[in-house]
Amino acid sequence: MGYAILQFIVIFALLLALAIPLGRYLYVVFFKETSKLDRFFLPIEKIIYRASGIKNLEETGWKKYSFAFLSVNAVLLGISYLILRLQKYLPLNSAKIDNMEPTLTFNTVVSFMTNTNLQHYSGETGLSILSQMIFVTMMMFTSAASGLAIAMAIIRALSKKGKTIGNFYQDFIRANVRVLLPLSVIVTLVLVALGVPQTFASSATVTTLEGKVQTLALGPVASLESIKHLGTNGGGFFGVNSAHPFENPNPLTCVIEILSMWCIPAAIPFTYGLAVKNRKQGWVLFATMFAIFLVMLSVVYSAEQAGNPMLNKLGFSSSQGSMEGKEVRFGIPLSSLFTTVTTAATTGTVNNMHDTLTPIGGLVPLSQMMLNNVFGGDGVGFVNMLMYAMLAVFLAGLMVGRTPEFLGRKIEPREMKLIVIALLLHPFIILGPSAVAFMTHLGTDAISNPGFHGISQVIYEYTSAAANNGSGFEGLGDNTPFWNISTGLVMLLGRYLSIIAMLAVAGSLVQKQPVPETVGTFRTDNVTFGVILIGTVLVIGALTFFPVLVLGPIAEFLTIR
Repeated sequence: MGYAILQFIVIFALLLALAIPLGRYLYVVFFKETSKLDRFFLPIEKIIYRASGIKNLEETGWKKYSFAFLSVNAVLLGISYLILRLQKYLPLNSAKIDNMEPTLTFNTVVSFMTNTNLQHYSGETGLSILSQMIFVTMMMFTSAASGLAIAMAIIRALSKKGKTIGNFYQDFIRANVRVLLPLSVIVTLVLVALGVPQTFASSATVTTLEGKVQTLALGPVASLESIKHLGTNGGGFFGVNSAHPFENPNPLTCVIEILSMWCIPAAIPFTYGLAVKNRKQGWVLFATMFAIFLVMLSVVYSAEQAGNPMLNKLGFSSSQGSMEGKEVRFGIPLSSLFTTVTTAATTGTVNNMHDTLTPIGGLVPLSQMMLNNVFGGDGVGFVNMLMYAMLAVFLAGLMVGRTPEFLGRKIEPREMKLIVIALLLHPFIILGPSAVAFMTHLGTDAISNPGFHGISQVIYEYTSAAANNGSGFEGLGDNTPFWNISTGLVMLLGRYLSIIAMLAVAGSLVQKQPVPETVGTFRTDNVTFGVILIGTVLVIGALTFFPVLVLGPIAEFLTIR
C-alpha cells in the first residue's frame, strides 16, 4: 500500500507541475489580445480564416456564439456521417472494412462530436485507417476545442462587463491551433519513443514462438492516443482501448496518458482565477474537485485491493487484489487511478475493464459520471462546477437573508431557472431511458448478467452517454438499433442543452453591473465556501441518484459479501 500511495503522490505532484503553467498558458491564449505567441500562430490562423471564409472576428453575444457553435458542430456531424457510410469506397482501407450500419453510424458520429466517444463497435474491425484518421482524430480535436471554447466564453462573461462573451470561431481555432495541436505533437512523439505504433500499415504478420502465423492490427495509433487523452475523448484505436499493449505498452505510458487526460481540466481553474483576477477562487474550485476526487480514488483502490468478495469467501488469496479484467503490467494502483481519472475527467478511455470491477469499485466511476463535475472534460466539467458554485451561493444567500452574488454579480431567478433546468436534465436523461430499457425486451436482451449487476450495466451505459464519458460496462450487448438510437439521443441532450443553458446564464451575467463588495458579501474564495460547495455537490448527487445506486452496485455488494 505504501508503494501505491507513493505512486499517487508522484503523479499528483506532476499534475500540479503541469496544470499551473498550463493554466497560465490558456489565459494568455484566450484572454490576452496580443501576445508573443502571435508571431508563430497568427499566420497559421489567418490561413484557416481565409480558407473557411471567416472574416468577422468581433465579439458576439451569447445567442450568436451559440449559433456559431451549433453550426460548426452540425457541419462536422454531416461530414463524419458521410465518411462512415462510404468508407468501403474510400482509400486507406486495405483491410476492406465495410460501410458502417446506419444506426451505428448515427451513434458513432454523435458520440465523437459530443466528446463522448462511446463505441458500440471494435476500433480495428469497424473503421478503416482513413476513418480513424479523418473522422476519429478530426472529431477528437474539434469536439474538445468546442468544449474548451465554451468554458472560456463563460469565464470571459464572469470576468468582464458588457454584452459580448467572445467570438466562437476565434476561440475554436485558437483551441485547436494553440493548445491541442502543439500538445498532441509532443505527446505523440513521446508515445512513439516509448513503443506505441505510428504507421499507415493496417496490419503486420508475425510468427509466434509456437510457430503459428498471427496478423496484428496496426495504424496511426500514437497520434490518435495523444488527442484521445488530451481532448478527454476516450475512443480507442483498438477494441480494448488503453488496455491494449499497442495503445498503452507499459506503466510509463500509462502515467503519460493519465496526465494527458487530466492536465487541461486541472488547468482551467487556474485560468479562471487569473481571468477573474482572484487566484484564490481558482484554487478553491481546484481544491474542491480534487478533494472529491481523492475520496473516490480511495474507495475504488480500497475495494479493488481487498479482492473479490466472492473469491475471498471461498478462501482464495487476495494478496494481489482483484486482478480480474486488469493488466498485470499496471496492477491495482495504476488501474484504480486510471479508472478514477478517466471518469473524473469524463474521458472514457480504460486500461482495465470496468465491468469486472468489484461492486464498490464500480460504484466510483458511476458516481463520478453522475456528478459530472469532478474536473470533467476539456471545459464542460468546469462549467458544470460553476453551475454548482452559483447554486451554492444562491442557497447560502437564502440562509443569511441577502441577495446572492457571485463575482460581484447578483444571481437572480432567471439565472437560477436556467441552472436548475441544466442540473435536472442530467438525471432525467439517465433515469428516464434506463426505465424504458428495463420495460422492454429491446433493452433487457442486451444484459449479459441478470440481477443487480444487470441494472448497473444499463445505468452505466446511459450515465456514460449523458456525461459525455464513453466508457462502459462492456458486458452489455449495446450494438443494436435500440441502444444506438437511445444513447445517441442521450448524448445529444447531455451535451448541447446544458451548454446552451450555461451560455444563456453567461449572457445574462455579463450584462449586469458589478456590485461592490461589502462586509456582508459572502466570500467565494475561502475554505468555508469550498466546504459548502462540496456539500452542495454531494447532497444533490446523493438525493438524485442514491436510490438507483442502491438497486445496482450497493445491492450487488450486499448480496455477495
